[in-house]
Amino acid sequence: MTGSRIDDPIISLPAGATLHPLVLPARADAGSPGPFRDYAEVRNRCLEAASGRDDDSFTPEELLPLLTSDAYSQRRQWRIVIGPRTVGVALLNISRDGEGDTATMAISVLPEEQGRGLATAVAAHLEQLARADGVHTLQVWTEHLPADEPALVSPTGFGSVPRDHTARFLLAQGWTLEQVDRVSEYRWGEDDHLPALRAAAEEAASGYRVVQWLLPTPDERLDGYAWMKSRMSTDAPDAAMGSPEETWDADRVREQDTRWLDMGHTVQVTVAEHIATGELCAYNELSLKGPEDSVTQQNDTLVLAAHRGHRLGLLVKTAGLLSWHERFPRSARVVTYNAEENRPMLSINEQLGFVPIAHGGAWKKVLD
Repeated sequence: MTGSRIDDPIISLPAGATLHPLVLPARADAGSPGPFRDYAEVRNRCLEAASGRDDDSFTPEELLPLLTSDAYSQRRQWRIVIGPRTVGVALLNISRDGEGDTATMAISVLPEEQGRGLATAVAAHLEQLARADGVHTLQVWTEHLPADEPALVSPTGFGSVPRDHTARFLLAQGWTLEQVDRVSEYRWGEDDHLPALRAAAEEAASGYRVVQWLLPTPDERLDGYAWMKSRMSTDAPDAAMGSPEETWDADRVREQDTRWLDMGHTVQVTVAEHIATGELCAYNELSLKGPEDSVTQQNDTLVLAAHRGHRLGLLVKTAGLLSWHERFPRSARVVTYNAEENRPMLSINEQLGFVPIAHGGAWKKVLD
């Protein structure tokens, strides 16, 4: 059995609502329509309301692998129900990295049902479950549209989010804003300058060469890719979030690849290889779900510390975007997220032509 435990109780909430554990089906179309498809629909509606975009909406078939527990994360989900309707969703993902005491929590309620105390009651229940499982630090990531609200400035000194409904709720629940992300978008145009930027990057990176693949990762690249993925959890700006160091090996890369492919995603990995040693030292990921005219997500980009100063970030990003556009010319938009204090990556994105479209908040709550 996957997802929430089948013996989890149904919890009474304010306004006649109840909290139902979600037991994941073996297949997304099993028993449809039903609780799982309701969960997927309400999840998507809540995300679209928060971001103003459907970039992160998933079909039930795409969503099922994302919600399933594995050796690296225990994942549980719930539905908030009033009468026959699902009006909200919640999740608690406990990381098995580090000491296993860090978890991601998220609660989403449809806009028309907010203000009734539902999220507050669900939060109390999920925090109790987290404590029982030994969790010390809770994390949540939010997205915020521009709003005529006072600004809540990041303690890093870089960026802010509006004190909107989401921010006010988290502050009232004892969460602290630790970091602000910039959501950026690139749109392909006819007068593209990426080839010239790639040429300049190649000249600066004369001791390196570009290697690319589509998932699944070739066996000979598993160990090098795994090492770079592990450094993503330590080298990317984390402010005071306290995220654990992730342990990656070939098996974990294979598991990640399987999850992406089971979700129906096409993922391209572009790496810079040090010619003299064969070491993989920088990488960029691009992914596409659904139709070929869907939005492209630019996921991880990292340059190992020992190889910085050779414009490898610009190299893997330009090489990745150019080959990706040849493969998927109908995907007109690329979206990416970066910490506002990550000036090296933001500078590359701005040089490429990415522009800000929204901001996200990284929040933390330390449990007693």
